Amino acid sequence: MNRLLYLFLALASFVHLSAQISVIAEDFSPQSESESWPDGWPQPAGASWENEAGNYFIRMTSQEPGKMLMLYRELRLPEGVEALEFSWKQRVTGLERGEKSWFDARIMMEFMDADRNKLKGQPRPAYSNRDTDGWVEKQMSFLVPEGAHTLKFMPCLFNVKAGVFDLDDLQMRPIDARTLREAAAAAQLENAEKTRAKTEQRQRKAAKVLAENASLIANGGLEADGNNDGRPDYWGKLKDRLSYETEAGNRYLRLHSDNPEKMVMYYSVIDLSADVQALELSFDWRLTDIKQGTEPWHDARVMLKFLDANGKKLSGGGDVYSKKSTDGWQHRSRNLLVPEDAVALEFMPALFNVKSGVMDMDNLVLKPVDAAPLLAAKAEKDKMRAFLHVDAEAAQPENWPSELHVVGNRLHNAEGREVWLQGSNVPSMEWNPRGENILKSIQVVLDEWNGNVIRLPVKEEYWFGKDGEAYKQLIHDAVIMTANRGAYLVLDLHRYRSPKQVHADFWKEAASIYKNHPAVLFDLMNEPHGTSWEVWRNGGFVAEKQKEGDEDAFLSEEDKKKNARGFESIGMQALVDAVRETGAQNIVIVGGLDYAYDLSGILNGFAVDDHGGNGVMYSTHVYPWKSNWQKSFLNVAEKYPILVGEVGADAKKMDFMPHEQQEDWDSWVPSMLGLIQKYQLNWTAWCFHPGASPRMLKDWTYEPTPFWGKQAKEALGGKSFKLDRLR
Repeated sequence: MNRLLYLFLALASFVHLSAQISVIAEDFSPQSESESWPDGWPQPAGASWENEAGNYFIRMTSQEPGKMLMLYRELRLPEGVEALEFSWKQRVTGLERGEKSWFDARIMMEFMDADRNKLKGQPRPAYSNRDTDGWVEKQMSFLVPEGAHTLKFMPCLFNVKAGVFDLDDLQMRPIDARTLREAAAAAQLENAEKTRAKTEQRQRKAAKVLAENASLIANGGLEADGNNDGRPDYWGKLKDRLSYETEAGNRYLRLHSDNPEKMVMYYSVIDLSADVQALELSFDWRLTDIKQGTEPWHDARVMLKFLDANGKKLSGGGDVYSKKSTDGWQHRSRNLLVPEDAVALEFMPALFNVKSGVMDMDNLVLKPVDAAPLLAAKAEKDKMRAFLHVDAEAAQPENWPSELHVVGNRLHNAEGREVWLQGSNVPSMEWNPRGENILKSIQVVLDEWNGNVIRLPVKEEYWFGKDGEAYKQLIHDAVIMTANRGAYLVLDLHRYRSPKQVHADFWKEAASIYKNHPAVLFDLMNEPHGTSWEVWRNGGFVAEKQKEGDEDAFLSEEDKKKNARGFESIGMQALVDAVRETGAQNIVIVGGLDYAYDLSGILNGFAVDDHGGNGVMYSTHVYPWKSNWQKSFLNVAEKYPILVGEVGADAKKMDFMPHEQQEDWDSWVPSMLGLIQKYQLNWTAWCFHPGASPRMLKDWTYEPTPFWGKQAKEALGGKSFKLDRLR
């Protein structure tokens, strides 16, 4: 009896709630003679308040083909509401849908929590893709997700070409949620059973394809054409920029692009047989005239994504890619672990927003392979990923070093003690905006190799790019990681030739952020070269390059062309001025000519003016092919503090210059370290990365290379080296 009474009272309470509260109740009738627009409704261009024979309603009329027209409102939900019923009248006339199937007349709704986060379990949009026969009544009911605070209510003409959307008598009120929950549970069970049956059917079909072709891709060689229609059996109809080509009797798929604004892609979903744990995809491709697009991933690639039974993307997969053309046909393969619940693989060869290029594909095979080696490799990779992962740290100002300033040819801290900077470059943010193990490498240099300075190369293109905030955050995390260890960070703008206005713009922003930060020094330009000392300091025209420079060995063909063009330089003094104008007193580091090697002009009237800051340190980059140390930088070291900003040698000599001009590492390295120690030159070795020469690391276990990393680590640890002679 008590339970029945409780249910009766709960139901009575709900009936009372639904009778008293409406989320929206709008018939668009004017509330006063002076009212010119319905209260609470937006009035974008194309919206109008209409009256037909005394009946008021609101109208949306498309103003521009392909442009959204929306009446956006946010509706506050009453507490305790678990389900809603929405009813309305609508009239759609003259509708012409847009380019996509969902570009129509629709009412979209979206629940948010109190913090304005989107919630799961959103109502389906109520849409019309054709005209109605006059006014029609509509109704829908839906559950309210837990934690919902606000409902975004968005009737719109969604990017249609043309059309008129009229709305009237909007009513939304709470209803009992039990019936909807029961219906949703039953529908979920029914859908799960249908999905299971369909999945089994797909897997049986895939197993048959595998048995007949020794591959999950039927007709992977594109030769079979049973109806002679020119389209290979089991392959799809092609869109613009795709074609089936024949060459010497061999048929293959071709993708062709000459528009960097568009991606050219062949899309296919390949079903998998049951219980497949690992796959090998192999194919032949030929890439011709590939010109990379504006982003690092704008190249030729085969994208692979696993799908579950509902078409949802799963983890795993990966891309096979190339940024350049191949020398004729090339065979490629990729092994893939199949994630649990995967029933299909999206296969998407693409020219991903390349400036131009042709991709030909043939002889595609997708077959199951033994998963054990892949699982073992994954375990090792996961272990390495965990080893390399480092969380960003909160600032610990009590551990930061004190600010440096120049005293004669030395650096002193705020307490008046001399500081000798010794450390390493931690590169990759100049070629990868996400960096490569930046924070872990900083930890190893400072905590394990006993360095006290990090040189961090960065690029203004990424700083000002679309992911600039994430890029700046990583730089910030690197600064904090370094400063928390009582060490210093040299922020290096890793650019070449001569300063441009965009470089000054970078320093205005960066210097404003790190103004007077005790741990941060500013290296204004990585490697100036190819100008006179007058232009180097004061600016002027930098002529077009007549031959490739050292940096061209690391650039794409497109970037080489850009790098070769003549331009008007603002000069190094302008970069110093850009920093000082922000009020930043941080030490600035200025590299000389000849790729920041030659500092001789500094003693001949071309020293920069510091404008009363904490001082200028001049930078030299010394490698085994550089000679005349005394004139190039040692003379300057008698008057000014020097940073040997890049230094190192590799067992594999550089290919961008004759090998005979490069001294062997085993004689050069100990002598160079002996020079640094004899004159107490500040230095940051190049570089703490296993893939950028001269390499200090064998791999990402941080084992030092025997030809440079070992000796650099020993020098940082206090071992003395002997200078045999000056070069």
